[in-house]
Amino acid sequence: MIAYIIRRVLQGVLVLAVVGFVAFAMFRFMGNPIENMLGQEATRLDRAALAERLGLNDPVPIQYLKFIGNAAQGEFGVSYRNGLPVSEMIVQRLPATLELAFVSAVIAVVFGIVLGVFVAIRRNGIVANIVMSATLVGVSLPTFLIGVLLIWIFAVELGWLPSFGRGETGTLFGWQSSLVTVSGLKSLVLPAITLGLYQMTLVMRLVRSEMLEVLRTDYIRFARARGLPDKTVHFKHALKNTLVPVITIIGLQVGQIAAFAIVTETVFQWPGVGLLFINSIQFVDIPVMAAYLLLVGVLFVSINLVVDLLYAVVDPRLRLQ
Repeated sequence: MIAYIIRRVLQGVLVLAVVGFVAFAMFRFMGNPIENMLGQEATRLDRAALAERLGLNDPVPIQYLKFIGNAAQGEFGVSYRNGLPVSEMIVQRLPATLELAFVSAVIAVVFGIVLGVFVAIRRNGIVANIVMSATLVGVSLPTFLIGVLLIWIFAVELGWLPSFGRGETGTLFGWQSSLVTVSGLKSLVLPAITLGLYQMTLVMRLVRSEMLEVLRTDYIRFARARGLPDKTVHFKHALKNTLVPVITIIGLQVGQIAAFAIVTETVFQWPGVGLLFINSIQFVDIPVMAAYLLLVGVLFVSINLVVDLLYAVVDPRLRLQ
């Protein structure tokens, strides 16, 4: 098991090295930050001095090695937009993104599994058919449109929830969190539902499909023939064997929730890392964009490692291998 973990970690390091190279190479040709920082009235000497200070005059391999070395230490340079260290800007905004991603992932996983099991067991019921029909909305509508609809219904028409911002925050485990204030919780409801609805529908449909397949197997029929209660058959035997492919999809979807919350943060003006990335694109803030891409890479590598370890927990055959 230890050798397996070491192998996975080394593979993750290789993936992050490739992501770092892609971030460095791609964002290098997205525009000239000197023009955005100084404007058209700056002299040639001003431009040359700023390029030298930012290290843009160094050869490309030297810039890449400096970028990788600093990134390994958690340093991503200075923002071209406001002159602050990128690491500090990310640390300030990361709690908001992680908080939104966590609540959205809980909604997607919990409701997805519960509803998936329900519609599989009661597949011919009226409620199950209504739920399956309603999930088409979550699959077909784009995320930004769902967010706009929720804002129109619950913020504009009903006035129950705020339409933008994070609300008041409080200290939770040393971080500023919206989970400890009423205003913060109200502000979190709409963006969390918007971000987690699509993933919830995917998880629910996958659980339903896998559950129906497992319920048709011979060992489930044998369990019923032994007189075991339906609760034992469904949750102890069928659900456990359903979770292996479901864990893979859940891992990928949770990664997408945290990494691609850009649209939701933009619609609700949620002060997270995704909104910071959007603003950095408009200003060609290369250090911020590269740091965001590396952060996404670290997130996906970590989630994939956790998913691989969960396989061994759920399926004893993998532990024997």
